[in-house]
Amino acid sequence: MKMVKYTRQDVDEMTLEQIKEAARALEGVVRRTDLVEAPRIHPEGQVYLKPENLQVTGSFKVRGAYHKISRLSEEEKKKGVIACSAGNHAQGVALAAAKSGIPALICIPEGAPISKVEATKSYGAQVRLVKGVYDDAYREACRLQKESGAVFIHPFDDPDVIAGQGTVGLEIMEQLPDADAVIVPVGGGGLISGVACAVKSLRPQCRVYGVQVTGAPSMARALRDKKIEPLPRVSTFADGIAVKCPGQLTYGMCEKYVDEIVTVTDDETAAAILALMEQHRLIAEGAGAVAVAAAMFNRVDVRGKKTVCLVSGGNIDVTILSRVISRGLTRAGRQGKLVVELVDKPGELREVSAVIAELGGNVISVRHDHSGDEADITACTLSIGVETRDRDHLNRIRDAVVRAGYHILDS
Repeated sequence: MKMVKYTRQDVDEMTLEQIKEAARALEGVVRRTDLVEAPRIHPEGQVYLKPENLQVTGSFKVRGAYHKISRLSEEEKKKGVIACSAGNHAQGVALAAAKSGIPALICIPEGAPISKVEATKSYGAQVRLVKGVYDDAYREACRLQKESGAVFIHPFDDPDVIAGQGTVGLEIMEQLPDADAVIVPVGGGGLISGVACAVKSLRPQCRVYGVQVTGAPSMARALRDKKIEPLPRVSTFADGIAVKCPGQLTYGMCEKYVDEIVTVTDDETAAAILALMEQHRLIAEGAGAVAVAAAMFNRVDVRGKKTVCLVSGGNIDVTILSRVISRGLTRAGRQGKLVVELVDKPGELREVSAVIAELGGNVISVRHDHSGDEADITACTLSIGVETRDRDHLNRIRDAVVRAGYHILDS
């Protein structure tokens, strides 16, 4: 497939009117997701959620994919479409192709959640799993496109796709016209490019922030270094934004419209997923929760501001979700571990448990070990899993155990 080279003129030609045209094309196809006030995400800010995880296919991606396919000629539609995706764009393309009655072939990284792969197949698309990450799937899709002549539907670096994603920003501005900030997840940059164009065109003083994970900061690094270079590797459970290299067009649009791109850790993202579940009964995938993580952990200053966090998707595999919940509980201090050294005699476990219970902690697991070669022959260690209210509560329990005369090896 011939690579499209975008220039500054292409960036400047993206207009609010194109995004409005996309919105008209998407009427009756996508949901207009509401804004949900989220006062507990940050107590000092007025935070709202834009839950695109409740969108058709569980992600914003259907907006750009459907808009792009709707603009194909009849001749192009006859050839079918091909795409690459970590899962969400795959579902968007598959659904759009099905509605248009055309065949679709999707290349997906083999590590993508099974739920995303199966959902893509359910829309009637042919799926090819590719070893590696998104960028490897992209190369395979390009190879197959050359063989078949099908139309390639790029997940982010395409004006029609960007215009479709920009309809999210259009809705935000209609729902909260006096917003002070909008926080958007960033992978290849298609979503934030469209959203930022819409937001800045309607309210220039509203700040637009992008969020990436520390294990895949491709756009953040590109903007910092003022050049696009692929990362050698990416490492994150947020597969939807695990992109080694941003697009040319999206890079230019981020450079023009986006105020700042920040990063969050996987642990912070897990804590945000947990907060969305507990506080708002919303299921977000890793990529979908990074904007909330940025607000929760002060990567973006939301104090005293009307801020919209875009929850971009909710297609998370249930097996991953259980691990994410555990990680989120640990990150929030809601569960922890005390490794206590004590004398191996009857009643010691009861005494330690009593100290924990007196402060309102709940013992959820106990592992007894007296096999250490260096330890006293009468000594043992207890690895105690504890449920707590927060990190301060966990620290108070830890201090109480020490005051009771026990030695904590680590926690």
